[in-house]
Amino acid sequence: MSRLDELLGEIQSKEATSAAKKPWNPQHCGDIDIRIATDGTWYHEGRPFQRASLVSLFASVLRREADGEYYLLTPAEKMRIQVDDAPFVVTQMEHIIEQGQPTLLFTTNLDEQVIADAAHPIRVEFDPVTAEPRPYIHCRDNLDALINRNVYMALVNIGTLFQQDDGTHLGVSSQGVRFDLGSVEG
Repeated sequence: MSRLDELLGEIQSKEATSAAKKPWNPQHCGDIDIRIATDGTWYHEGRPFQRASLVSLFASVLRREADGEYYLLTPAEKMRIQVDDAPFVVTQMEHIIEQGQPTLLFTTNLDEQVIADAAHPIRVEFDPVTAEPRPYIHCRDNLDALINRNVYMALVNIGTLFQQDDGTHLGVSSQGVRFDLGSVEG
């Protein structure tokens, strides 16, 4: 079994465990003063969490629902929290090539791993005022991770050019899927 096969198995096992929680449908109990900042720092009542294990526990029950809001969801309670941008931040990327096929493995600020593929796409939004890129990858439970600047620059460095109807674009591939990082033309 290859290293990539082992990683895929481990990630799929974690996703299956997470998916098992989806049937929970408790009543909304209100808001709780928890906020996740753009840099991925979790705050309670304005103070940053001090214990990473507590952040990981809360992150394991975090969901984004159809209303676009973020909730901590347990079998008995559903409490809304505030998220400034995305709840996770990608801090590392590994570019793996096996049998000539590229795979992009991302690690978040909470040490969760996700492989870019059809179920976990990379997308890039652009700030309407500054035109700065805001890259994301879908993780789980309708949750995304913001790809930090260093990792985004690493993606740009391994990107290849391809043609679209509107011109030349830069893209990266993983698990047989090409992800558009944006137009290279002004």
